[in-house]
Amino acid sequence: MNNDSNTPVIRDKADACVIIPMYNECENAAAIIDAVMALPVLFDVLVIDDNSPDGTAAIVKDKMKQYAGRIDIIERAGKLGLGTAYIEGFRHCLAKGYEFICEMDADFSHNPSDLLRLRQTAIDESADVVVGSRYVTGVNVVNWPMGRILMSYYASKYVRIVTGIPVHDTTAGFVCYRRKVLQAMDLDKIRFKGYAFQIEMKFTAYKYGFKIVEVPIIFVNRVLGTSKMNSGIFGEAVFGVIRLKWSSLFHKYPDYSHK
Repeated sequence: MNNDSNTPVIRDKADACVIIPMYNECENAAAIIDAVMALPVLFDVLVIDDNSPDGTAAIVKDKMKQYAGRIDIIERAGKLGLGTAYIEGFRHCLAKGYEFICEMDADFSHNPSDLLRLRQTAIDESADVVVGSRYVTGVNVVNWPMGRILMSYYASKYVRIVTGIPVHDTTAGFVCYRRKVLQAMDLDKIRFKGYAFQIEMKFTAYKYGFKIVEVPIIFVNRVLGTSKMNSGIFGEAVFGVIRLKWSSLFHKYPDYSHK
């Protein structure tokens, strides 16, 4: 039976998993999981918890009982960095056999319903990486201070100029990868641990010849909980880009553009 590509297909088993790093997200953990579970297309959830002292892990484990087989948690000893959390999550999802592996924040700054658009874009446009972009159609950010908007927007422009990545929102943390992208990369060689990790992943996918597509989203500043962003994180992104570009000049990348 043929299905219209715009019509969600409800399956018995999810082909997609969204990785949600959490640290002190007790106010958001249950709600974000419920929101993903309510989507008309199945997405499983993998939470990476860095030993949150506020009981985040216990909330997630309660949800694991409610949604049996749909939610996993990896509990780590402490705050080990966003990049290492995602790398661990990628390996877990690859081992589980998911075709689409997504990243998303826990605080509803990314709308869970947009996961449907990211996955569908990968299917409809044969995209290997789909980025939920704040800047592809202007500036779609709600409730951020102007200074932070400008810092983020121009940091992404700077990264694009230095690296040549054809992506407007290079620091975006709302991304859907096809499994072949993560299988192709040597994840042990991804060096950045903070938000520059997001730049390095997109840069590496671009250098490998994978097709990257941006989908416009509206990014809403968190209402509950405390932001983990600081100027040092942006500093890593801005100054680390030069090292990233420089080292790429002496590295030969495999070409997956026709595979």
